[in-house]
Amino acid sequence: MSKEQRAQIDAMLRQPRPEGPRSVEAIRAGFEALMAKMIVPGNIRTTRTTLGDRPALRVEAGDGLRAGTILYFHGGGWVYGSPESVLSLTGHLVAKTGFGAYSVDYRLAPEHPFPAAIEDALSAYRALLDRGQDPSTIAFAGDSAGGGLTVTTCLAARDAGLPLPAAVVTFSPGLDATRTGESMDTKEGIDPILTRKSVEHTGAMYLAKQDPHQPMLSPAVLADLTGFPPMLMQVGTNEILLDDSTRLAARARAAGVDVILDITADVPHVFQSFAGVLDEADQALDRAALFLTQHVHIPDTAAASAG
Repeated sequence: MSKEQRAQIDAMLRQPRPEGPRSVEAIRAGFEALMAKMIVPGNIRTTRTTLGDRPALRVEAGDGLRAGTILYFHGGGWVYGSPESVLSLTGHLVAKTGFGAYSVDYRLAPEHPFPAAIEDALSAYRALLDRGQDPSTIAFAGDSAGGGLTVTTCLAARDAGLPLPAAVVTFSPGLDATRTGESMDTKEGIDPILTRKSVEHTGAMYLAKQDPHQPMLSPAVLADLTGFPPMLMQVGTNEILLDDSTRLAARARAAGVDVILDITADVPHVFQSFAGVLDEADQALDRAALFLTQHVHIPDTAAASAG
């Protein structure tokens, strides 16, 4: 059945789109319409809140809460997307782990180019620490551009002298603004969603003419990952961004970081969004949830209350 599921999703994602470059408003509206079709677990509750100086969506399991926090960064090429658009991802992670999540509504380009998104993500993390939350109880997770933010926010936190989170989970992360990965060309046409032209179009909005050859824009080729927490990187073989993950995983391994590179065959960009429709999506989210529960520290509340 999985082969049929993959074929159906691939066909859906290849539906004809308007020719030529689209406006920012059209890109944003189209993405929200696509993501609104995704399945969100019923056993979660959401609350609008703030974290740092940005709006955020609090996502909690409806059947109780474990003492752990997922700080989630949504995808969308740094130009589109929202905490609501990725509820199929945050909701399933919360439902499967029992942890609470904050999904950050960081500023978007072109109105707010680099490094605005990183500043907002770091501010959100700093806010959790300022509340007294132990970093060992916090994990970063994100998809696409938000997957890139998990890495660059770790870099920014380390540069600021902050303790790093317990773990990092990335779904099809964007990690190379230089666009030099071989998969950018070898997967062109195989990827049903992204093209070199499309990512360069939105990428230029985020870059705002800045040099992409810097670690905060291209960590897959330039970042020193020394001291990073354990990482789980999930990606599909049909993605032009495949080599963003493979190269960052190699850099992590060379820096002595625990890293799991989890590659699924014949699935599209951020395939985990199709949970409830695609078997591989559910299985990948199960692995991500297991990774998070293995690495996020859960305080022994019974021992704490006894003490």
